[in-house]
Amino acid sequence: MRPNTLAEAVDRICAGAPQDATLAEFLDAFDLAGTSRAQYETIEDEPVLTRNDRLDALVGAIAEYLAKQRRLGQVPAWVCDPARRLAEPWFTASSPSDAMREYLTYASPAEFASRNIFTEERPLRRARGPHTAKV
Repeated sequence: MRPNTLAEAVDRICAGAPQDATLAEFLDAFDLAGTSRAQYETIEDEPVLTRNDRLDALVGAIAEYLAKQRRLGQVPAWVCDPARRLAEPWFTASSPSDAMREYLTYASPAEFASRNIFTEERPLRRARGPHTAKV
């Protein structure tokens, strides 16, 4: 069963659920919410601070990014908490080269870069539906 809110996803991660899969399941729940108001409700409640600085910053970036990209009309106030920002840069690519670091610095959406998280241009994209091979 997928988490219905970002706060619930963080609770599950704290309880031992795999981070990447749990956040992906949350994104599916967010996308399935029927209205902008319902989508906002999935990010409205503040997730607990986990003492995992990267996760705490990441969920702030996710909530702000979704609110702005989906034009929900408001961003939850909790995303502005200084605890939702990293002191040191985090490049999300495994073993990034200098060139990759430069690319990620340029490509990262502002909601991530402002938290010192450097990632790809569309960090929350998900594969959807069946794909057929072109022959």
